[in-house]
Amino acid sequence: MFIRFLIWVARVVIALVGLWVLTVVAIYLYGQRDGARPADAIVVLGAAQYDGRPSPVLRARVDHALLLYEDDVAPRIIFTGGVGAGDTVSEARVAQRYAVRAGVPEEATLVEVAGLRSVESLLAVAELMEEEELETAVLVSDPFHMLRLRVMALRIGLTVYSSPTRTSPISADRRREMRHALRESFILPLALVRPEAEPTTEPRTD
Repeated sequence: MFIRFLIWVARVVIALVGLWVLTVVAIYLYGQRDGARPADAIVVLGAAQYDGRPSPVLRARVDHALLLYEDDVAPRIIFTGGVGAGDTVSEARVAQRYAVRAGVPEEATLVEVAGLRSVESLLAVAELMEEEELETAVLVSDPFHMLRLRVMALRIGLTVYSSPTRTSPISADRRREMRHALRESFILPLALVRPEAEPTTEPRTD
């Protein structure tokens, strides 16, 4: 009886490890595809900012959104991200100012300043899009982030496409990229079951 129990436990462990490996692979592969297409808005997920200056990760995301905007992928850009602990300005405002200085008309931008977690930002984006009568969006973030964003957006009811930035310092550092992908592999199952069940605090990517 005990031997049978051990065999059952071993099979469960092997199955769980297998699912986890598949999750890591899915995160990586999905992050390699760019599904950008004409939409009503480009949504930039927030990342850290330093005293009003975008971190390298945030700057890379905004720069990618600017390229999409210049290519007429969408006429509006929505910047997300609230005020982090110890900060006095939101990530969204910092990103918006950076984009406006780069030549994007301020009236072509919208900001979501409440979200400190991806799910909070996407829920706020859904409300903004409904208010502005926008139906589709292209999500911009780092490759490791894209699958979870797509899953949560679909669960929330948003029609979205994915366009990961390739210039983020995270993508340039294989070890750093792998750490983020591994972390995502544990968060993604929560997004599949309940989008609102993300961790209470989400580390800001800088």
